Amino acid sequence: MGARYVGGLGAFLRQPLRQQDCRRLLDQQYRAREESFLRLLERGVYGNPRSPYRTLLEKAGIHLSDIAGLLKQQGMEGCLERLHEAGVYISLDEFKGRSPLCRPGLEIPLHAEDFDNPLLQRHYEAFTGGSRGAGRRLVLDLDQITRDTIPHAVFQEAFGLVARPMGVWRPCPPNNSGIKKSLMQAKLGRSVDRWFSQNRLAESPAMWKYAAFTWYTTLAARFYGSRCPAPEYTPLSEVMKVTRWMADCRASGNPAYLDTAASGAVRVCMAAREHGLDISGSLFRTGGEPLTAGKARAIRDAGAQAVCHYTMSEIGPIGMACADASALDDVHVLQQKAAVIQRRQRIGPAGVEAGVLYLTSLTPVSPKIMLNVESGDYAVLEQRRCGCPLGAAGLDQHLHTIRSYEKLTSEGMTFLGGDLLLLLEEVLPRAFGGSPTDYQFVEEEDNGLPRVNLVVSPRVGALEESRVVAVTLEFLASRSTGNRLMAGIWRQGETLRLVRREPYATHASKILALHVGASPPRR
Repeated sequence: MGARYVGGLGAFLRQPLRQQDCRRLLDQQYRAREESFLRLLERGVYGNPRSPYRTLLEKAGIHLSDIAGLLKQQGMEGCLERLHEAGVYISLDEFKGRSPLCRPGLEIPLHAEDFDNPLLQRHYEAFTGGSRGAGRRLVLDLDQITRDTIPHAVFQEAFGLVARPMGVWRPCPPNNSGIKKSLMQAKLGRSVDRWFSQNRLAESPAMWKYAAFTWYTTLAARFYGSRCPAPEYTPLSEVMKVTRWMADCRASGNPAYLDTAASGAVRVCMAAREHGLDISGSLFRTGGEPLTAGKARAIRDAGAQAVCHYTMSEIGPIGMACADASALDDVHVLQQKAAVIQRRQRIGPAGVEAGVLYLTSLTPVSPKIMLNVESGDYAVLEQRRCGCPLGAAGLDQHLHTIRSYEKLTSEGMTFLGGDLLLLLEEVLPRAFGGSPTDYQFVEEEDNGLPRVNLVVSPRVGALEESRVVAVTLEFLASRSTGNRLMAGIWRQGETLRLVRREPYATHASKILALHVGASPPRR
């Protein structure tokens, strides 16, 4: 893998994409989405005896020629709807390998690796953030980054960011979010000016290979003419380092563009206001947690703007911000690489009905093959023509009001409902007493900053907050490499707080492990 990356990176950097070509390439890829999907199925599913999708399709009696006919008659989304009705879909627990593949008359064990794309060149590996699984190894392909760079370039054009200084406040490897932004800019012949990282590079001997990977990428990009900065350790407590850089850009007459989590953007804006620094005109591209009205208000109060993308580690960007938005978090579905359908179903222990999103990958360079995979998110899905460059390329499917129904997402870090249930029902009662219904997580906002309250019933007795928080974060960190990084960032931001009161109960008197104030949007 290392040898392939060394050889592949040179070819990747020697052939930069031109801005004027990206909209044309995006249009071409969109027009070829059905053909690309059929090739992926032929080689990655029907040609792969280990594919769980092949098992489902064979059980349903569906051949590749049948899918080609459905595409011709009903289009991509209509075809996927028919496949879902025939039982060709994967639940979130099945996709993560947490449960076997179960259909009437069929039960087979699953592992998350069963959904790996066998067609990848496997240029390098990273760890997912854990938002849909326990922080698993994820193999990536430089061709995938090239494909993702094309809509990224159109997005930058739409928001006037091509000539703006760009910063990144994202973790360094093994998390791939920061290094990928540098590679995408390098592919466009541009640079990331500053890379602020919430974690240290090579925090332990086991991470030295990721440090070597990062340094090699940085030096190679510089060799080919793109300034690729080394990550600067910048924990949440040192937000002023980011804020001063953005204020300096504003003072020079060219406000910055920062890629970070929504809560990171809020922290920068609060610091700017507190210290009297001018960052007006700056733009924050957020992701990793919802861009809510409270966060957007805190950013506007500093004279800045925030837009968001919608991303899943296993497939990369799924939606990019619309420059002619109809809602705060309005994104164009990247229909050239992913297809989205929506199914009305009851979610969570409360059984609330929502429009759940199912995702399908369409290209041979997606890290995972996805065919009607439950996303763990619900949203408003609509067809709408708009006047921005992404809309001009034919991308007329939009998502907004995107929320999760089975995980906590704060500071751009995400913990799964399964881990939270184990923590609340077994770990905390064993450590501090009480029963599972005495503990609950409640996600809230405080002046735009995310807060996760660990609500504990007074029946449990006297508790020391620092001890409860420490036990909680230690357990979450123990679950995976990705979780360890995320728990550290929650610790930096003092995101988790102990609240003593009775947990919220539903109208049906159910006490849920996870309570989020916002109710599901209506379609």
